[in-house]
Amino acid sequence: MIRTFLYGKIHKATVTDARVEYEGSCEIDISLLNACGIKPYEKIDLYNITNGERLSTYAIPGRAESGIICVNGAACHKINVQDQIIICSYCQLQAEEIMNHKPTIIYVDDGNKIIEKANYGSINLANEGNKKR
Repeated sequence: MIRTFLYGKIHKATVTDARVEYEGSCEIDISLLNACGIKPYEKIDLYNITNGERLSTYAIPGRAESGIICVNGAACHKINVQDQIIICSYCQLQAEEIMNHKPTIIYVDDGNKIIEKANYGSINLANEGNKKR
């Protein structure tokens, strides 16, 4: 059986721009994409901390070290400039891959600069439920 797990996450990013006339996607500083393992044109989910909206789109690379997080197209109706969002990608794993899977999570400041990077350890089904980061 294949199951879906978190792969990469950018936590509490601040939206810097929005282009409703653009055809879709979310432009993300390539440095942030590289840090958490999200690839250009990969499907991502955006979770809006500010208003609770959720949507799926795909990542496009933005200028390195720019801090850009720009929502494009219809997403602009759910996410605004200055909103804080969580950006996630997922992977599908076979049962034998689950125990060794380690998602990468980056935490950013208000300027979308990395302040912490975490590679969570392998899943230990007996002990992981009560752990905090």
